[in-house]
Amino acid sequence: MSAADSPHGERDQPCSACESWRLAEAVANGQQDYSTAADCRVLLKRHRESAECRAGGEG
Repeated sequence: MSAADSPHGERDQPCSACESWRLAEAVANGQQDYSTAADCRVLLKRHRESAECRAGGEG
């Protein structure tokens, strides 16, 4: 699937950092490491609020 075929459009690609934090949270939950999962949620929120988030706070 090319960027043009993406449901997000060419300029509005999902943020890879956001996806990484969500994946890390899912892994931590799977390991029943709820403290780490909570840390991932906090870090994801901070990332979304930063200028570094390519998804503009919606990643």
